[in-house]
Amino acid sequence: MIKTCKRPGGAWGAAVGKGLGLCLTGVLASALAASALAGDAERRQAKRIHDRLTGVAPTEAVLDLMEAEINSDPVQGPIAAARIAMDGPTNPNSKYFYNVTLKNFASPWTNEEQSVFVPLNDYSATVIGMVRDNVPFNQVLSADILYKGADGLPGVAAYSPANNDHYQDLEDLHYDLSDPNVLKGDVPQSTLNGIPSSATAGVVTSRAAAEAFFVAGTNRAMFRFTLINHLCTDLEPLKDTTRPPDRIRQDVSRSPGGDSRIFLNSCVGCHSGMDPMVQAYAYYNYDENSGQLVYTPGSVQPKYLINADNFRYGYVTTDDHWDNYWRNGQNANLGWGAEIPAAQRNGAKTLGQELANSAAFARCQAIKVYRTVCLSDPSETDLTNLLTASGFESGYNMKDLFANAADACKGN
Repeated sequence: MIKTCKRPGGAWGAAVGKGLGLCLTGVLASALAASALAGDAERRQAKRIHDRLTGVAPTEAVLDLMEAEINSDPVQGPIAAARIAMDGPTNPNSKYFYNVTLKNFASPWTNEEQSVFVPLNDYSATVIGMVRDNVPFNQVLSADILYKGADGLPGVAAYSPANNDHYQDLEDLHYDLSDPNVLKGDVPQSTLNGIPSSATAGVVTSRAAAEAFFVAGTNRAMFRFTLINHLCTDLEPLKDTTRPPDRIRQDVSRSPGGDSRIFLNSCVGCHSGMDPMVQAYAYYNYDENSGQLVYTPGSVQPKYLINADNFRYGYVTTDDHWDNYWRNGQNANLGWGAEIPAAQRNGAKTLGQELANSAAFARCQAIKVYRTVCLSDPSETDLTNLLTASGFESGYNMKDLFANAADACKGN
């Protein structure tokens, strides 16, 4: 619309041309500004993608490259731009995706308080390395894998399975964890912590996880926090009182407070499914004196036999064979993968495979990535779109999840 303008205090006459010209100039300026904003959309998107993935602003050169990718292809361009932010050899700030974003992403999984304010450790370093190197993430709970700093890094203590000094030094000295010559996963976990390869279970058998979840107690904490951190559910939503209680240990009273109804209507709901699976950890413990994970093949840890008088007719753990009673009943909706043969259901490794090949595991990783990148919870539509676009349920590539989440939240 062209507005009629009148010169203040003057007559129309000759002022009409001048006033109309001023109005047309204003309209043209507004149109040009709108056009410029539209042209800047891809640049704003590129900057938002970089900011969300790394937590720092991109250089102008990197921003140019990311903008060019977005302009080149409206579908794949934003994904390519996200990969520049995470991995681009021309991006000096890509290291912050690993040193900061991924470190903060994984740190809450390493402690019961679920605090992000903990030092780098073998658990979080292994998650960072697996994401960096595109290791299928469904191996995180089962692989014979552990990332540590390269040998001989200046100022860095030698790796030890008995303390966290090595990882603390890597963080304190600000080593670039995006550099494969700094953070390395070429040495199997079994050669570092002294347990057989068949007994390794990815981050479950890391020193940090052992210190947090295998210490004292009954080893149920390891199972509970694995569910929280990797299936995005606590035990309460999984309560199912229809499962058989035959594998519930002796330490669980069948009449807490003298009322058997409490056990039948509450306790059994969690323990009937949890206890048969926690049996996988029967040979593991964290020794606070030595500061490291202990594995005793063929010998059940005494913690599994404590408080036997609570119910003397309860289940007595004799080995590390586990079963998943939640494959049937309401918790079948966790989407379990192919069933592992009974003869192979022993120890933490195969239990990790059972958990990480569920649909719930894939959904959980997508939820956590979306929250990290988009700073909000995904809707069911958002979640479905993210899993579909990234192909995570088939390839388990975490960087694809991050890239597609960044695309979904790039804005206008």
